[in-house]
Amino acid sequence: MASGDPSSDGFVLWTRLAVSPLSGDGRGGMPARDVEVDWQVSTDERFSTIVKSGTATARARDAHSVHVELNGLEPGRDYFYRFRSEGRLSPAGRTRTTPTGETTPLTFAVAACAHYEHGYYTAYRRLAEQEPDLVVFLGDYMYEYGPSGYTALAGRVRTHTPGKCQTLADYRLRHAQYKSDHDLQAAHAVAPWLVAFDDHEIENNWAGPVSSTGAPGFARRRAEAFRAYYENMPLRRASLQGAVLKVNRRISWGTLARFHLLDTRQFRDDQACLDGVRAGCDDRLADKRTLLGAGQWSWLEDGLRGSTTRWNLLGQQIMMAHRDYKVGPGREVNLDSWDGYAAERTRLLGSLARTSNPVVLTGDAHMHHLAELKTDFDDPDSPVVARELVASSIASDGDGYRDRTWISEALQENPHISYIDQRRGYLVARLTRDDLSVDFRTLDYISRRGAKAKTAHRLTISALTGAAAAGQAGAPRIG
Repeated sequence: MASGDPSSDGFVLWTRLAVSPLSGDGRGGMPARDVEVDWQVSTDERFSTIVKSGTATARARDAHSVHVELNGLEPGRDYFYRFRSEGRLSPAGRTRTTPTGETTPLTFAVAACAHYEHGYYTAYRRLAEQEPDLVVFLGDYMYEYGPSGYTALAGRVRTHTPGKCQTLADYRLRHAQYKSDHDLQAAHAVAPWLVAFDDHEIENNWAGPVSSTGAPGFARRRAEAFRAYYENMPLRRASLQGAVLKVNRRISWGTLARFHLLDTRQFRDDQACLDGVRAGCDDRLADKRTLLGAGQWSWLEDGLRGSTTRWNLLGQQIMMAHRDYKVGPGREVNLDSWDGYAAERTRLLGSLARTSNPVVLTGDAHMHHLAELKTDFDDPDSPVVARELVASSIASDGDGYRDRTWISEALQENPHISYIDQRRGYLVARLTRDDLSVDFRTLDYISRRGAKAKTAHRLTISALTGAAAAGQAGAPRIG
């Protein structure tokens, strides 16, 4: 069970019925009939005061998933929820509505990339223990590979369900395996989530209608992966629109902040120069290349221009800052990231320069990064228009490490990046009207259970006000 997409008077509640979650047909061992599910929402975790209740139908055609969209609740407060079906009662989860007007501080976590085979989900457990108000998850919630399909860097701690995900049943089964993890369940139960997919929820490095492997039938596979993703996430019903899954959306936290969630996969052009980390790819610089697509670009521009909140937070999947992977003369960039769509990035950073206190939240990289975003990364004097906070992975690439020589060389090659950490972890941020304080949390290992989380790096960004807020990024204080 989980909750998500909070508003000032409600949120989405999600559950999926399964008596045998890892049943090979992806149906969770459920009968081929619809099942009624009762739900309750209370102001206390003992459920002594029920404020909303009802019955939803878990339909067999939807893999017995349930999405309940609540409204009519009070703004800015915690609620507790649970489900009951055929004599079985779920545990209770905590969620909350967003505030209106002036707000108290917001504590939110940022996480991404949770390869099941690469390690235990201890980072989810540590995140849950911090009891954030909101969790922003930025892609690669699950991985489509078959057993040992991507273990070169990490080895294999646990084993995927059989086979590479190709069909609706495959994706349903893989989601069920991931959801069976108790640490992930704890993270869902502690707060509402804002979720968006990246590539591995469908296929590594897919781009728009293009499969990265060139395999036939990708349109069908993508549509079925989208369906399974919707069935297993706390998304609103309107997000699934036939073969399209709409995850770009906005959530406001009173007048304090607006979250703009982006989709950097579904509407992009294919990667230039055959993808990968490459040098000398001039095609990536073409002005017409798009990552967001025309419709999403207009939606984002309108949202940034019309925002009246103190802070504007872009939640997106791939690294926005320029990143040179080659030490010394020459340049090598990741063409799957914004470096592969450089002209559109320049236009977006120009828009952020006119936006009140913008901060970019990012996943995908499997390493913590702290970067300054500039309209011209080759000009040291180019003004900083925003800061990018990149969350390391929950589990992908295993235990991680601290190669200080490699980090030093990477930072020297990319002077606009001030911090990198290859260990697993997540971000915890505390947002007020005056500043944004971010803890880069890391774990020393995930190949066995029990690791503690620690703050390896801390950053505080001061808010700017008035005309200055829309002209330059906030000033950082690093602790």
